[in-house]
Formats: sequence, structure tokens, C-alpha cells
Amino acid sequence: MMAENDDEWISLQPREPLPSQCCGSGCQPCVFDIYERELGQWKRAKANGDKTLLSKNNESNQNDSQLIVPEKWSAFEIVCVEQQAADAYLYRFQLPSGCRLGLTVGQHIVARGIVSDLEVQRAYTPVSPVDAEGYFEVLIKIYEDGFMSRFVKTWKEGNTVCWRGPFGNCPYKPNQYEQLLLFASGTGIAPMVSLIQYIVANEEDETFITLVGCFRTFQDIYMKPRLQELAAYWNVKTLFVLSQEQDLTHLLWSYREKTYLGRINCDMVKNFVNSCRRKPFIMVCGSITFSKDVLNYLNQLGLPEDDYFVF
Repeated sequence: MMAENDDEWISLQPREPLPSQCCGSGCQPCVFDIYERELGQWKRAKANGDKTLLSKNNESNQNDSQLIVPEKWSAFEIVCVEQQAADAYLYRFQLPSGCRLGLTVGQHIVARGIVSDLEVQRAYTPVSPVDAEGYFEVLIKIYEDGFMSRFVKTWKEGNTVCWRGPFGNCPYKPNQYEQLLLFASGTGIAPMVSLIQYIVANEEDETFITLVGCFRTFQDIYMKPRLQELAAYWNVKTLFVLSQEQDLTHLLWSYREKTYLGRINCDMVKNFVNSCRRKPFIMVCGSITFSKDVLNYLNQLGLPEDDYFVF
């Protein structure tokens, strides 16, 4: 009887997450934090011989009306898939009618997938407005050799995907800064779109915004219609840096005067900073290499760390 009882407790013991189950974005709590807490809970329950202690997994701290929470997975259905470029798609997920996801500006959520019998998790920032009701949208780039991309490639309308969150924060309050200068590379444009939508939706927010979107080619610019709509606001300016375009002649007229060719460099960054109407607060989001390069240029220009933020 004792051996059977021990076997039963062993079957209830939490399993330590694999490295692939950590999205690497610094979530609080991380899957490893959740594991350590549940392991401690399991040890206390086993020591007391009381399995009911296992069910008390911080349920009292979670509101049943929340559609998504950091420590539990929630499934949402894909209702629309739009290709944005050769390697990127915009996925719309359905929420109950009249309901919001409940994120604040710039926050991200984590998706879970199964690839080759291994669980993998990745973080994505919704590009839908924070007050969007009945849906949320995420922009995802597909990498040829990406582990999570193998799972995302299978997504189609009608599928459900498990999410948890929200995580992260964005150091912004209405009219906190006179001007924002946003540097984004690839899908790093997601939190910038979220932020700009948040600002222009508030008629009392008079912050000036300059967005510098860095892409390989004109065809690689994600969400062009939405960026054009945002650029129509009196306080929003969009600029583009295209690293692999040879000339501007085949671009639409509306893009030619606001597009720069080549990889972003210190002279470009200096020009963007000096072109701001007021002293800017700078935000950066993109690949590790991109963020490192931009921060290096900002340091060369003598900007203090208090003047910028990296997602």
C-alpha cells in the first residue's frame, strides 16, 4: 500500500520544463518560476498527505472574468490570416463579443506549440489596439529553420492556439514626453504600432512621434495600410530604412521622400535625432544585433541611458 501511495504522489509531481518551453523574453512569472512554485506546493501537499492542496494553485488571486492570465493557458480561435510579406503573417484571434484581451500598451503574450513532441513557447506583442473588442492580432515572422515557425506554419482559420500573459511593460504615460523617436526592425514594429495606436486614440495626448522602420526591401514592410493610416495623424511621422533596395524609383511616390537606403548607421541615427521637433525619448525594438547597433550609435552621440528604452 505504501509503494502504491508513493507511486501516486510521484505521478502528481510537476515536471521540470525543457529549455524549449522558455520563450526567453524575461516573463514574470517564467515557466521555471511556475515549476518551482508548483514543486514546492507538491512537496507541502505530500508532506501533509493532502492532495487537495495541489488544487490551490493561486486560484484565489485570479479573476474568473480575465480572458488571459500569466500562469494559465487560454485557447483562442484564429478567424483570419493575412500575409504581410513573403515571410510574415498577421493572425486575428477571436474573443467573446464585447470583450477585450486586457493588456496595457506594449505588453506581450506567449504562445505554446508542440514541435516534434517538444513543447515550445514564444512571445509576441499584439498589434491590435489595446481597447479592441472581440479580437486581438499578432504579427509573426516565419523563419525557415525556426523551431516555433514549424508550428506557426500549420496555423489556419479555425485552429485554436494557447496563450498566456500579459507580460512586460512600456514606460509611457500620455504626454509624458514631448516627442518619441521609435526605431524598429522587422516584427519589432509590433509594440511600436501598439504604442502609436494608443497615443492617437487619445485626443488629449499631444506627443509627437517619429517612427523609423527598418526592413530589407519595400516589399518587406509590414502592415503598410495601417502605417499609412497612422502617418495621416498630425503628430505622427513615419520613415523607412531599406537595407537591400538599390534605388527609390520603383517605390510609391508617397514613400520616396521618407525612405533611406542602406543599413542604419550612426549618421542616420544622428539625423533622425536632430530632426525631431523636440528632445526625443527613444524606444528600440528588433533583433539583438539591431538593438545593439542602435544603442551603440546612441552612446556615440552621447545620449544618456535615461533617454531611451529597449523592448
